[in-house]
Amino acid sequence: MARFRPEPSPAPEHERRHRTGVLLVNLGTPEAPTAKALRPWLRQFLSDPRIVELPRLLWLPILNGIILITRPARSAKKYASIWMPEGSPLRVHTERLAALLGDSLNREREKDGIIVTWAMRYGSPPIVDTLTDLRARGADRILVVPLFPQFAGSTTASVLDELARAMRLWRNLPELRFVRSFPDDPGYIAALAASVREHWAHHGQGDCLVASFHGQPARADELGDPYRAECLITARLLGEALALPPEKLRVTFQSRFGRGKWLEPYTLPTLESLAASGVKRVDVVCPGFAADCLETLEEIAMQCRDAFLARGGETFHAIPCLNTRPEWITALDGLVRQHLAGWL
Repeated sequence: MARFRPEPSPAPEHERRHRTGVLLVNLGTPEAPTAKALRPWLRQFLSDPRIVELPRLLWLPILNGIILITRPARSAKKYASIWMPEGSPLRVHTERLAALLGDSLNREREKDGIIVTWAMRYGSPPIVDTLTDLRARGADRILVVPLFPQFAGSTTASVLDELARAMRLWRNLPELRFVRSFPDDPGYIAALAASVREHWAHHGQGDCLVASFHGQPARADELGDPYRAECLITARLLGEALALPPEKLRVTFQSRFGRGKWLEPYTLPTLESLAASGVKRVDVVCPGFAADCLETLEEIAMQCRDAFLARGGETFHAIPCLNTRPEWITALDGLVRQHLAGWL
């Protein structure tokens, strides 16, 4: 067994002055819409036991022998269809969000402002590098904000795993706080409602609003993962904020992987069923995604749109994610200040 050797830390100051950092963490994205860039990103993502809860001896040969050979090229085509001139939409929106949040938090601070930065759980910039940079800039109090409004073991808990791994060899640890989830945060719900109302103001209101959340294996729900329950909380509060009758709001789950049973109802079959039953127009909002990404721009706005129209639907609207909406910046500012209580 290798000997545990904590690495040297910066020399402590005799006159201690605290510096606060805020680290936003999103899921991650490949560096480019190519099979070459997708392969290492998928390997890191799908090697996480929080993502695939199969025995390693069974899963790793499948991952390396089949999936990493066949999937990168297919995924690269999908990423290419949504890639922005500045890069991956998820990366672009996350970086802009961090900058705007930093401006908001530091508006009234003259010096030693709050350091707001960002990282990706998978891909670049990695959590370990961002934490090291925060330490170098003097941050000894760090609030970590996973940008996943609803808690899931495969997202939020995985970020916590990586934080522990990243600082395992640090000799001098910072104070840490961690935002677990915020499915019912009033500012977050208000920002979602504002985005839907704005869309309706410009495009009219559809016959049905579908709230599509990322899926997860049904077994996780059976074993006590709170994700499904927190998604339903968000959807209920959003419906109440919009004064929608229950029959006008559908909650679904998207992005299935593999052949096992996932959380139901599934998004695409639900949209096909709505079209087949005579619903002519739907609006789809994705409350679980803080920023637009492959799952919202390609899966929802392209695949699901085509499926709905093919079954007889006439008008399909994908409502953009919160991205950098002013209401979302205000909500995140309030959430962060709440969790920084006593540090400022």
